[in-house]
Amino acid sequence: MTKLSVNINKVATLRNARGGNVPNVLQVALDCEKFGAEGITVHPRPDERHIRYQDVFDLAPAIQTEFNIEGYPSREFLDMVLQVKPAQATLVPDPPEVLTSNAGWDALTHKRFLQEVIAELKEAGIRTSIFMETNENQINAARETGADRIELYTENYAKGFSVNRDAAVAPYVLAGKVAQELGLGLNAGHDLDSINLKFFAKQVPALLEVSIGHALISDALYWGLENTIQLYRRALQI
Repeated sequence: MTKLSVNINKVATLRNARGGNVPNVLQVALDCEKFGAEGITVHPRPDERHIRYQDVFDLAPAIQTEFNIEGYPSREFLDMVLQVKPAQATLVPDPPEVLTSNAGWDALTHKRFLQEVIAELKEAGIRTSIFMETNENQINAARETGADRIELYTENYAKGFSVNRDAAVAPYVLAGKVAQELGLGLNAGHDLDSINLKFFAKQVPALLEVSIGHALISDALYWGLENTIQLYRRALQI
């Protein structure tokens, strides 16, 4: 069954809006695990506008499921990841000024850079995943970087779901098959939600993990965190 990793960035955004420690990011992460999440994801950015680097260090010894740290592989980011040694590092090609991740890697252009970064992470025993779009040539290049997995960037699927869900998911089905043939593990994330998740998970082959933050935390405002995590997990039970 596909694992659900809860991205808790938005919890940190709410905390940072007032200062102090309410809501408590560490406690929310532990509660997510208690309520059924099979992983915790964070994406610290250089300006620390949500998750702070100190949060990462606080979370690392407490997380009992899989800890996934996303981010652009700057030297500062890599040093933190190598010190923390999470289960997984997901490399994302976003510059510091972007609001949220909005594109996958050009693994053809940046292959050498990614090879060097991934080799360093794998030497430390950290599973690596790189944020990718559905282009077959790019996925082939991703395999040549040495990555263990790719994470498919699913915004286009989410946008197209209400118009024609079959057409929207088709490129991801093909990308999943390509990844499978190449021996790459498959993750997915970005704008997956309680409405479009089940269809995506049912159609895309060998999907190992989804990372969901904004939609899940937003739904929790109405349905409660425990109920929302259980709802998302049921969507993955196909």
